[in-house]
Amino acid sequence: MSDLARTPRGWLLMLAIGLIALNMRGPLVAVAPVVAQMRDDLGFTPVELGFLTGIPVLCFALAAPLASLAGRKLGPEFAITLTLLGVLLGVVVRSAGGGALVMLGTVILGVAITIGNIVVPLIIRRDFTPARQGAAMGTYTAALNIGSFLTSVVSAPLAELLGWRVAIAASGLFALAAAAVWAIAVGWRAFIPAAVPVADPRPAGKLTSRWITAALTFAFAGQAFSYYGLTAWLPSLLADELGMAPAAAGAGSSLFQILAIVGGLGVPLAARFASTTAVGLALGLLWLTVPVGLLLAPELWWLWCSFGGVAQGGGITLIFLAVIRLARDQTSAARMSAVVQGTGYSFGAVAPTLLGYVHGVSGAWTGPLLMILCSVVAFILGTALSLRRVPKG
Repeated sequence: MSDLARTPRGWLLMLAIGLIALNMRGPLVAVAPVVAQMRDDLGFTPVELGFLTGIPVLCFALAAPLASLAGRKLGPEFAITLTLLGVLLGVVVRSAGGGALVMLGTVILGVAITIGNIVVPLIIRRDFTPARQGAAMGTYTAALNIGSFLTSVVSAPLAELLGWRVAIAASGLFALAAAAVWAIAVGWRAFIPAAVPVADPRPAGKLTSRWITAALTFAFAGQAFSYYGLTAWLPSLLADELGMAPAAAGAGSSLFQILAIVGGLGVPLAARFASTTAVGLALGLLWLTVPVGLLLAPELWWLWCSFGGVAQGGGITLIFLAVIRLARDQTSAARMSAVVQGTGYSFGAVAPTLLGYVHGVSGAWTGPLLMILCSVVAFILGTALSLRRVPKG
């Protein structure tokens, strides 16, 4: 393992990771503020709009094995280049034509970003020592949320000035910037495929590794179900329960997104002073305040959304850190990451539909919130079973 973080190129690599992360959620979020204009222009039905927003998470789940294979056979540097080129191609195709091209571009985006989801943690594992992996992973997950926030803020005004096509294509500028810095940071390796060496064949700890992978998968499934369920329905819940106007409810729920930056950057710092198990438990308790608080004291929604934002940003950081620190080698890390993310995002993909169905049948938000409560418990149990093996720091 090299420690590039001590060198100028290491800081450039850290910057590249942050710029790459801006592309990993921002282009997907760009659709939400302009969905009404897209509906009017393209004639999308509500079902088609729901499918459009669900495509990326389905890709995260279904394309994870392919992304892991790409990282191993093509090498992480070239795989990231494919990610950025795929993002650029996806946003261009998505904004260039009718409904079919919008769907096709979204699929391209989903598959390209899935490769990045798998490969970026592998680069962090390989090129940073354990003492600096936390900072690199925190930078990555914080930038995921920064990209989402910036895109969601800019898309609506840009659409009013230049139209929705320009608004959703503008996120391609992030891809161009990231590609330029990435090429400088890693040099010629960004353009030439290079397979990762075969994994260490030692059988030691194989059974233990399977149990750890299963526990991390359980934790990430709970995290993803809670996150995507709340992201989809929190504005509606606030409007129904508190009578908030749609704009105010949407702005209020943005607390849940923006405070993820605090969790992403704070978890690596906390892990320097406490065990990862203790950090995981603290995040679990913060997560619990969201369903419990919204059930018992919805008028304090701003507090529960703030706690939940810190928890969701910190939760994904902690799980990814566990994957890269517990895996035996790069190939094992790729496979573990593919299993954890592929299965976890499958639960995230069904969360909005399932919660919406329960709400529609019951006419209340109690059932959906209880389901989120159960998924948070899954996060707590999964992290408790797996994180005790992660070294502090």
